[in-house]
Amino acid sequence: MNDMSSRALLEKLIGFATVSRESNLALIEFIREYLAKHGIECELFYNDERTKANLFATIGPRDRGGIALSGHTDVVPVDGQAWTVDPFEMIEKDGRLYGRGTADMKGFLACVLASVPEFVKRDLKLPIHLAFSYDEEVGCLGVRPMLAELARRAHKPVLCVIGEPTELKPVLGHKGKLAMRCCVKGAPCHSAYAPYGVNAIQYAARLINRLDEIGDQLAQPEHHDERFDPPYSTVQTGVIKGGRALNIVPAECEFDFEVRALPGFDANKVADELQTYAEAELLPKMRAVKAETDIRFQSLSAYPGLATSPDSDAARLLALLAGSNAFGTVAFGTEGGLFEQAGIPTVVCGPGSMDQGHKPDEYVSVEQLQACDAMLARLADYLSNTV
Repeated sequence: MNDMSSRALLEKLIGFATVSRESNLALIEFIREYLAKHGIECELFYNDERTKANLFATIGPRDRGGIALSGHTDVVPVDGQAWTVDPFEMIEKDGRLYGRGTADMKGFLACVLASVPEFVKRDLKLPIHLAFSYDEEVGCLGVRPMLAELARRAHKPVLCVIGEPTELKPVLGHKGKLAMRCCVKGAPCHSAYAPYGVNAIQYAARLINRLDEIGDQLAQPEHHDERFDPPYSTVQTGVIKGGRALNIVPAECEFDFEVRALPGFDANKVADELQTYAEAELLPKMRAVKAETDIRFQSLSAYPGLATSPDSDAARLLALLAGSNAFGTVAFGTEGGLFEQAGIPTVVCGPGSMDQGHKPDEYVSVEQLQACDAMLARLADYLSNTV
């Protein structure tokens, strides 16, 4: 088949509306057929419903570890956003390629796929692995079954480059995340007799206030890590629901909160502290009025932070590929901490900027795609000459 440029491949990938709530199988099948035409076999790791799949493929020798190039295939929704172009039909204007996922992160996937013909031609001393996942945008959920399988293998990747948009600046760290839901069960009554009921909203408000206090504690200077912005672990409440009418004491209220945790800080400590406060301070008061009241906590998603040492082999290779050892961190999360947990040292470097990610009229510049193409060519050179 004729080789395709990264721009042409990106146009193809953007045409698949792989919003996390939808299947990614059409895109995965396109990639599988593309790789098959270059003589590359793929493994697919499906979700339980078999509506989505991770893709893993190896180019080069299979009897040793190699370098994984990783990215997610899902994108965030466009609902309610004021796009001036069709988000799933890529267009070029003034050196920019517009479309949902151009920056986050189908631009990197396109560059990787465009590099495949060159990878295949080379006499690679170490293999290149392609690891493409689903459901990253909803808590880094999809990559986990693939990583579980890779962790069991004798020749798993020895290093992973995740191509999230960093403007191709070398990144060694990011925060982890814990997302939780708290459900408060109160006791309803007519609002004229409010003291005889248990107001679920008011007790939820006390819990949210307690979260604010915990966040203030985490922001104290002794907890800072100046490599990050902001330089401390953060807590915030993002969703709250409760109440049916003003003249009814609300029986239920739920809210979702998240912890963005510095590497090395266990975000579960925040949830544990809030649950202790609920059980020791609030539930006794609630149940003194109505015994059936309750406060329950539910984990929604979690992924670990990433903190790769600047003295590691992974960091040295990233510096070589990116042409810089000015290592940084990013505020957003990636699947990197999960790769690290699977025993695969991980770094982050990819085209585009997250300043454009998740926004209407998302774009990546042609210049960034070309620079990523060049970075992957340097990787091919490196792996062709490595003993």
